Formats: sequence, structure tokens, C-alpha cells
Amino acid sequence: MRVHGQVVGAVGEGMVVLLGIGREDTQEAAESLADKIVNLRIFDDPQGRMNRSIAETQGALLCVSQFTLYGDCRKGRRPSYDRAAPPEMAYRLYEAFLAAVRTRGIPLQTGQFQAMMEVELVNDGPVTLLLDSERNF
Repeated sequence: MRVHGQVVGAVGEGMVVLLGIGREDTQEAAESLADKIVNLRIFDDPQGRMNRSIAETQGALLCVSQFTLYGDCRKGRRPSYDRAAPPEMAYRLYEAFLAAVRTRGIPLQTGQFQAMMEVELVNDGPVTLLLDSERNF
């Protein structure tokens, strides 16, 4: 991941988390989401079944703040971001999420909050999941 042409975060094997924070999110939601992500059994075991967590594989996590995940395109032709958290609240909960991941011993790299970032991703699998705090993940 680059900001202004400079690499600010990179991981090898592991996962990329695009983290959108909404107006209704809480500190508890940030901590619960971190726990859920760290313990999701989405990595292959020796039999090729998705049965291991990132903690078990000793993988790393790259977290990118991504308010555009809250872009609502149901009306008109321009996304509405009304449900996205305001920057001060989003930053606080983003940092709470990062702290919760770190306390679980997962190597963590991050982007730069509110920066224009270039993110490169090799999706090995592919496995792409949506976790939503409003729907209890």
C-alpha cells in the first residue's frame, strides 16, 4: 500500500481488511469485529479445508480505512455517504479496532487514515467476505 508514492504498509500471507465505520458503530463493535476477524477459519488446513484462522497460520493483517464502503447508490447517480461515521468518530473506532487486533498478537500493517492510498492485492483463493456490525457480522 502506498501513500504519495511511498510504501506505508505491506504483508505477505494473511488478509486485507477494508474497514468502513458507520455512524451507528461503537467501541464494542470494533473490538468484537477484531475478535471475529482474527478467529475466522478461512485458511486451508493440511486437507485443503478452510479450517484455520490467521492466528493459527501466523499470517499478518493489512487494514485499510475505507469510508466509501458506506456509499449508498440506491438513489440517483451519486453515492451518498450519510451513513458513514464522521472523521473524528471513525478515526477513534479505527484505532480501537487496530488496538484490538494488536492485543490478539496478529502482525498488523495499516494505511494512513483519510489519505488517498494505492492498494495492491493478490486475492489467493479467492475468498472475499463481508462482515457487518449492523447485522451482528
